[in-house]
Amino acid sequence: MASNRLAQFRVFGKKIVAVGRNYKAHAEELGNKVPEKPIIFTKPTTSYLSQGHPIKFPPGCNDLHHEVELGIVVGKKGYQIPEEKAKEYIGGYFVALDMTARDLQLDAKKNGHPWTLSKGWDTSTPAGEFIEKDKITNPQNLQIWLKVNGEMRQNGNTADMIFSISYLISFISKYMTLEEGDVILTGTPSGVGGLKGGDVIEAGIGDVAKITFSVDKS
Repeated sequence: MASNRLAQFRVFGKKIVAVGRNYKAHAEELGNKVPEKPIIFTKPTTSYLSQGHPIKFPPGCNDLHHEVELGIVVGKKGYQIPEEKAKEYIGGYFVALDMTARDLQLDAKKNGHPWTLSKGWDTSTPAGEFIEKDKITNPQNLQIWLKVNGEMRQNGNTADMIFSISYLISFISKYMTLEEGDVILTGTPSGVGGLKGGDVIEAGIGDVAKITFSVDKS
C-alpha cells in the first residue's frame, strides 16, 4: 500500500466485510445473544465517506446510531488462510464508523429480512486515513473510543473482541477470497447510541489516529 489515501480502498478493494456483535457487552446492550461464531455481513464500497463530508440519515430512518470500529485493510490476496498466517495478510488499519439505521435494522430483523439497507446506504461507512501496519504493534490491545459533541459514548479495547482479528481473517477467507484493499470491520464495543442532525462525532484508536464527522438530517 504505497498511498494512505482513502481512494486506495476504492481502487483496490471490492468489498467491505463487517462483523456483528464481536464485543460481548455490545451484544448484551442490544439484548442479543453472544454469538458462538462470527456474524458476517457485507457493505457496498459506495458507503465509504471521507472526512470533510457529512454523515446523512438514510430515507425513512429516525434512529441513527454510531458504532466505532477498528478497520483492517487486506494487504494481499488470500483464500482459506490459516489462522496462524493471518497477520501476513494485514496491509494496514484505519478508524471506521459502521453507521446503523437502528429502526430500519430492527424492522428488518423482525420480518426476517436482510440488514442491507440499514447498514449499506451512501455515507454509512465513514473512514479515516490508512494507517501503516508497523504503526500498530499489537492490534489486539488498542483503546477504541468515540465522542459525540465532546461527550464520551464508547470507550473499549480490542482485547475484548470475542473473535480475534486473526480468527476473523481465517474464518471469512474460508468462504470468500480476500483481495488487496478489501476491508474487514471488526465490530464495535458497547455504548452505541442515537444521533441527531448537527451532532459532531470524534472517534479514534488510542492516540494513533482520530476522525471527525458531522451529522446531517436534512
